Amino acid sequence: MAEISDWRHLSRGWEIPSEGYCDQPFMVKTDDGAWLCIMTTGSGHEGQSGQHIVSTRSTDQGHTWSSLVDVEPSDGVEASYAVILKVPSGRVYVFYNHNTDNVREVKADNPPYTDGFCRRVDSLGHFVFKYSDDHGLTWSDNRYDVDVREMAIDRENADGGALRYFWNVGKAITTDEAAYVSLHKVGGFGAGFFTRSEGVLLKSSNILTEGDPNKITWETLPDGDAGLRTPPKGGPVAEEQSYSVLSDGSFYCVYRTIDGHPACTYSRDGGHTWSIPEYKTYANGRLMKHPRAANFAWRCENGHFLYWFHNHGGRFILEHPDRRGMAYQDRNPVWLCGGVEVDSPAGKVIQWSEPEIVMYDDDPYIRMSYPDLIEEGGKYYLAETQKEVARVHEVDPSLLEGMWGQFENRAVAQGGCVLDLGKNIVTEVEMPTLAAFSKRDTESPYGLSDLRTGFTLDVWFELAFLDGGQMLLDARLDNGQGICLMTTDRGTVEVIINDGRTENRWDCDPDLIQPEQLHHVVAIVDGGPKVITFVVDGVLCDGGRHRQFGWGRFSPSLYHVNGAKKLRVGLDVQAVRLYDRYLRTSEAIGNFRAGI
Repeated sequence: MAEISDWRHLSRGWEIPSEGYCDQPFMVKTDDGAWLCIMTTGSGHEGQSGQHIVSTRSTDQGHTWSSLVDVEPSDGVEASYAVILKVPSGRVYVFYNHNTDNVREVKADNPPYTDGFCRRVDSLGHFVFKYSDDHGLTWSDNRYDVDVREMAIDRENADGGALRYFWNVGKAITTDEAAYVSLHKVGGFGAGFFTRSEGVLLKSSNILTEGDPNKITWETLPDGDAGLRTPPKGGPVAEEQSYSVLSDGSFYCVYRTIDGHPACTYSRDGGHTWSIPEYKTYANGRLMKHPRAANFAWRCENGHFLYWFHNHGGRFILEHPDRRGMAYQDRNPVWLCGGVEVDSPAGKVIQWSEPEIVMYDDDPYIRMSYPDLIEEGGKYYLAETQKEVARVHEVDPSLLEGMWGQFENRAVAQGGCVLDLGKNIVTEVEMPTLAAFSKRDTESPYGLSDLRTGFTLDVWFELAFLDGGQMLLDARLDNGQGICLMTTDRGTVEVIINDGRTENRWDCDPDLIQPEQLHHVVAIVDGGPKVITFVVDGVLCDGGRHRQFGWGRFSPSLYHVNGAKKLRVGLDVQAVRLYDRYLRTSEAIGNFRAGI
């Protein structure tokens, strides 16, 4: 196969070695200039015996990696879910779950565990650390327990707190005087595996300077008997907390729930107390949507932020056993938001942009998750795993700059504009020929060659009424081949694409288009991930309360969308642009802010 040109495609990354199963490829830059990656790996599947912690190093920004080094051996008890911390001396610590007592089963709900016991034992036991003083080439022989304060969720578990249930994926953070390591306490095992969870921070006031690991002290935050939970009236799952430090010293935390939305909160006193958790929103106050999957926020070296999530509202439905697993699905594509700090009465807060697709695979069932961000020489790199292959990807910085600049962007996107009627609207105009989406692979007598092209329709219009079937743009032949933008009976605008063999369509979210109001609608057909998105009046559709997804997939075998030689323009249309490429969300927002 020829190399895929789209840098967002998963195959464009550089593979990190593993033993088969691989999870949480978290990285840090060591003082000798290498990247050190910590990973949970094993020859079996997630949670099986033999799961252990390894490290590997790269000296060429993730292109190649050294042989794996055991932090814990594969023939020992389960050692899992490691996070990494480098202190000013250059020493590197790795924190992880360790089934020190070799527990082989844990009490669980019946059902789904028919005998009342769960025999997956990688999320319990002792929270421990080892360290390296040679940049990850070797690790200390001894491991050291972290003292974690008991809370109500521990006492109320099936073992009355005698056995602790927990794990961690959150990146360690530091301030001038202390380091903080995340931990996710678990209250029980049942449907969906973890049935109750909440987050705590483990603070060490001396790990940044103390050389004797036996003298490192720990404090469990927040104060009180409960960790970070969901917003009021939310579900019982609040886990995989991801922390960032703002410029004024405040802490920001975002985490997953089973409620269809991520939760977030701020601390203004070093993690001792937190604001009442809320569901995470964009800058305009609209709720973000996210399933039960890792969603991490990172502070970049420029002081801005990035947020990884999946932009749909997959929920864990306890009363529907066949839908319980759905909340873990659809981690493809990956979306990013850009964050910038703004002032609030309580202190600095993060204002989040509309999202962009940053990563995808052609197989919609592939799930990429548990990412990490590392910066080097002004470049940005993301690591991720699909549980069997972990990779590092270089990110196009213009994507990130576009998100960070969304709030001021008032420029019209120029590249790829093949038709711009402006205000000079006519009822019919010559239709430009758009590039094919696929063709026959000439290197073989069989097969499809995916060209990963796209196009974008950008239209200003004002409708007198919302009846379905009103044509805005139409370049179709009598057999339906071509493209069309029209209203639907749902009060929405849909794009129709037809190659004479298959027809695909997707519409914007309901309740956005109103009669006798000027609207700007951008329909983006992206031939990389095969996704159609709508940006209406500067806001990316996410399905709202009407549907799980605001974006839709189209056929990967779509040939082309060329139809009629003329493009018909509806009487209610006031401006039209056609691009022979997909626009980024940020560009569509700039077009909206620029006006007609």
